[in-house]
Amino acid sequence: MALLSIDWSSVGLKAAQLILSLSILVILHEFGHFITAKWFKCRVEKFYLFFDPWFSIFKKKVGDTEYGVGWLPLGGYVKIAGMVDESMDKEQLKQPAQPWEFRSKPAWQRLIIMIGGVTVNVLLAFLIYAMILMVWGEKNIKTDSLKYGIAFNDPLFKDLGFKNGDKIIAVDGKELQDYTDVLKKLLVVDKSVTIIRDGNKMELGMPVDLIGKLVEKRKKSEGPMISPRVPVIVLEIEDSAIAYKNGLRKGDQIIAIDSTKTFFRDEFESIMSKKKKGDPIYVTIERGDSTLSVSTVSPEDGLIGFSSPNQPEQYDSLGIYKYTVKKYGFFAAFPAGVKRAGDELGFYIDQFKKILSPQTGAYKGVGGFKAMGSVFSGNGWDWEHFWTITAFFSIVLAFMNLLPIPALDGGHVVFTLIEMITGRKPSEKFLEYAQIVGMILLLALMLYANGNDWFGWGK
Repeated sequence: MALLSIDWSSVGLKAAQLILSLSILVILHEFGHFITAKWFKCRVEKFYLFFDPWFSIFKKKVGDTEYGVGWLPLGGYVKIAGMVDESMDKEQLKQPAQPWEFRSKPAWQRLIIMIGGVTVNVLLAFLIYAMILMVWGEKNIKTDSLKYGIAFNDPLFKDLGFKNGDKIIAVDGKELQDYTDVLKKLLVVDKSVTIIRDGNKMELGMPVDLIGKLVEKRKKSEGPMISPRVPVIVLEIEDSAIAYKNGLRKGDQIIAIDSTKTFFRDEFESIMSKKKKGDPIYVTIERGDSTLSVSTVSPEDGLIGFSSPNQPEQYDSLGIYKYTVKKYGFFAAFPAGVKRAGDELGFYIDQFKKILSPQTGAYKGVGGFKAMGSVFSGNGWDWEHFWTITAFFSIVLAFMNLLPIPALDGGHVVFTLIEMITGRKPSEKFLEYAQIVGMILLLALMLYANGNDWFGWGK
């Protein structure tokens, strides 16, 4: 029965966005290796999106290079002649080195070829963030402008000492200017959070395994874990709604349900979630300087026939919080894009350090394709969100590829740097074995990440 409740259109939309995003990143990453190899006169034998063990979906040879699309969507590759890589072409390496082969090139050229993919991913992130800032702008909700503070929608936050209405102003002593950074900073908090409650500044100590608890909650629940606390205001109401016929109008503010205070949306939703369809409801509203009562019945959607503001611009116009959009010109967008990419990289490195520390429980959040797909929009194709996620994935791909693991670019870079320092080149047999060990490690990590997605192996 669980399968029947899945919104397959949303799943399909997220999957399409994930495939497109990863395809863009993989092709451009491999192009970085391809173009630098060509620059140094290396022969590139294959350029593939996805892997092609046994057969490929599409292939076409142009010059010395076979371009194709494989059937196994786990990345992509370029096969450079004379290089120990995932193709494990041992026969070629048994032959005398040729001038067009990777192994014949000086160490500094091989190093540039190895970092070509990472370089393209970094430059791509800079470009995408710059374009986002030009087209959609830098969006900001000032933390000190949240008139009613924050609504903590998950009980975990209540257990940690937070209360609805608190304003989070700093994490580990570092001031927060933008509300959209709050949850990100909570994920990597080390010691404490500074809040304003009822006009008083307070410090709340945070457990070392907070990130583990948050990712566990995130897997089990939908909707935002925190949100700006907002009043219940009628933005639009259907003429056919019983509440409309009994007097509820656009612009009314709901302050109570059946004499229970529901000034804020979190209070309203809590009360309405307990109502059954058809239950009589008495709604107390404020309209200008007047307080009125309207009777209605509980529907299935819990909104008694009206819609509330749901866009930041609407709450800004109502004075609930200050929302700004700063668009950058062409020349200003690029340095701003570099800064944003640097901030996102710093955030990811903070998360990575948490993952390496078992006591934080962050390893529970290591996910595979399901987790990656879940961050895309399932309610229509949102290009701003798509490109924002793609830019972040590009930063992650660059960072992960630089890890000193054999089979990754970082492993090849380490061996090449050792060669440049010592003057001694590792044997091809050593590189072959290192490649095998690295591939086993990566396959094990991929198996764990995707198993954690579906079966919760990290628990």
